[in-house]
Amino acid sequence: MNITFTDQRLENIFAKARQGSRLSREDGICIYETSDLMGVGQIANHVRSQRHGKKAYYIYNQHINYTNICKNRCRFCAYARNENDDDAYAWSMADIEQRLMGRIDEPVDELHIVGGLNETLGFDYFIDLLKTVKRIRPDAAVKAFTCVEIDYLSRLSGLGLEQTISQLKDAGLDMMPGGGAEVLNTRIHDALFPKKIDHNRWKQIVKAVHAAGIKTNATMLYGHIETIEERVDHLIALRDIQDETAGFSAFIPLAFHSQNTRLSHLPPTTAMDDLKAVAAARLMLDNFDHIKAYWVMIGEPLAQVALSFGADDLDGTIIEERITHTAGARSAKGLTRDQMENMVRKAGFEPVQRDSFYNPRTMQPNP
Repeated sequence: MNITFTDQRLENIFAKARQGSRLSREDGICIYETSDLMGVGQIANHVRSQRHGKKAYYIYNQHINYTNICKNRCRFCAYARNENDDDAYAWSMADIEQRLMGRIDEPVDELHIVGGLNETLGFDYFIDLLKTVKRIRPDAAVKAFTCVEIDYLSRLSGLGLEQTISQLKDAGLDMMPGGGAEVLNTRIHDALFPKKIDHNRWKQIVKAVHAAGIKTNATMLYGHIETIEERVDHLIALRDIQDETAGFSAFIPLAFHSQNTRLSHLPPTTAMDDLKAVAAARLMLDNFDHIKAYWVMIGEPLAQVALSFGADDLDGTIIEERITHTAGARSAKGLTRDQMENMVRKAGFEPVQRDSFYNPRTMQPNP
């Protein structure tokens, strides 16, 4: 495969990619700095094709955002509310059951469950939540709670980290999403989310979760105050953890949406930012099997392009996503399976419906 680069630094990166050699910090910085977007994309697509051919994965999933009341109130968050706000909410088990039963005839394979740190909810609420979901959807995987929520629940339960994870697993926790890491950096933590756990605690928790046999995703929230160097250091930190635990299933770059946040003066990410985030992840995270193009955050058209920039997964149908849309996302609030498959095919790829662990699913009839 021959590629003509306008930035000759990419020649060395392409050589490493073909040899299967690990990229350095300097290589990662180059990927973000270069104006040769097509060159970066072709390298990332080469690596993606070696792993996955023309396959592009998606899942039939439903989001349950059980409360928007949160004590942390991070500067970048548009979703969180105080308990006495008019639009604050916390769903009861009956509310959650109603939302699940409302789509019980649909072939949902995964329930994605996250929410705020609501001090009115006791530890039993979360055990009941998992058990309720498992009772109604016994064959669906429950992907619930970020490391931030796990830290909170371990303090709420008084059981310690490992025992808390064990109880959640026994109640039905199958997997965890990757949110809450944001950027693993002290400067950014102190500036944007000082009440949230820091990067050292996040690493401790994710390693404990992996040790308990629970797979997680990993993320990076980019496009706010972080530098290119801090982005690359974040990717390397995740890569180091994966070397140690092999517990990450996929990586998802999350484009920051500033609307309705205390950072609303910041401009949105550009297509250049978004495609480089995907390509950099595919090239730097050599020990991650899957890179997602999260269409909710970057929009459906750009997610299609991202499949040629290193992404092999579009996440899923994402029924009833609330958090990103509160911050101004203009993407759909959910897609049908036919829409997902059409999006993949029109991008020149082969759609593969999967479960939470990337096993292909036998096609079920559309509801």
